[in-house]
Amino acid sequence: MAEPAHQLDIFYDDLPYKPYCADYLDRGLDIYPKRQAIGHRYIQGNQPCLVNYLFFDLDHEDSVLAWHTENLPEPYWTARNPKNGHCHICYKLETPFPTTEIASIKPIRYASAIQAAYAKKLGSDTSYSRLITKNPLHHHWDVVFWSDRAYSLDYLADFVDLDKNPSPEARLEGLGRNCTIFDVVRHWGYRKVRTYLKENASYDAWFNAVLERVLKENENFPEPLQYGELKQIAKSIAKWIWNRFSLEAFSHIQAERGAKGGAKSKRGPKENSARSTKPWEDIGISRATYYRQRKNETK
Repeated sequence: MAEPAHQLDIFYDDLPYKPYCADYLDRGLDIYPKRQAIGHRYIQGNQPCLVNYLFFDLDHEDSVLAWHTENLPEPYWTARNPKNGHCHICYKLETPFPTTEIASIKPIRYASAIQAAYAKKLGSDTSYSRLITKNPLHHHWDVVFWSDRAYSLDYLADFVDLDKNPSPEARLEGLGRNCTIFDVVRHWGYRKVRTYLKENASYDAWFNAVLERVLKENENFPEPLQYGELKQIAKSIAKWIWNRFSLEAFSHIQAERGAKGGAKSKRGPKENSARSTKPWEDIGISRATYYRQRKNETK
């Protein structure tokens, strides 16, 4: 086992400057400087919009060794409730990653699949939002420090089978929520931004529209994301699309593809037909997804 003091110092250093904390979750959360927050039973383990640790909530007796039973790597620490045996299992990541940057969607998606696979193996509570964890710095819990090792995502992935196509449930939980918002709002934005460009609207108007859409999607989650994280996600999506889209460039691409499509086609398609302009390429989705969305819109 690892040296507790070493890990406690690292965990303390990694905490947010003013984390959420609580002694009883049913009474709501408070925000205090971390020097005060560590005196509470529950604490926000990851900094806002950054994943440094993966937490799993196991609501069954004798769950502290579930990782060993399922042949998973040693966790950083476990915090067990002495009254009922329920515990939180913590893994530290070698390389933290942001959860609000669209440019980081690949590691977010990868980590989401790993998180879902570990939760399934461990029998973790699927309703657990992962914002708050049992505080290993608090004497109320039976805390065991198993390893001082931080793992890469690739290493963690070697112990589980990852779902290439996440289940609908997985897309509504944990990091799956971030992936869902990025996917849904991004594809909506590729279509919607053209209207704002045609109307010569300001970037602020565009950002507000994206934020409104992000907040709406967040309502679909059993455990919604925090507003601060949602605002950063909206900012990332809005800027990503705005900087990569111009009405002039979009019209030019469509015109070129229309001309090429009409010249090559034996049946002479119309210049502005979807077959000629290939709009799915401009909005960053596959041809099949484009026609599937069109079909759903007409239902």
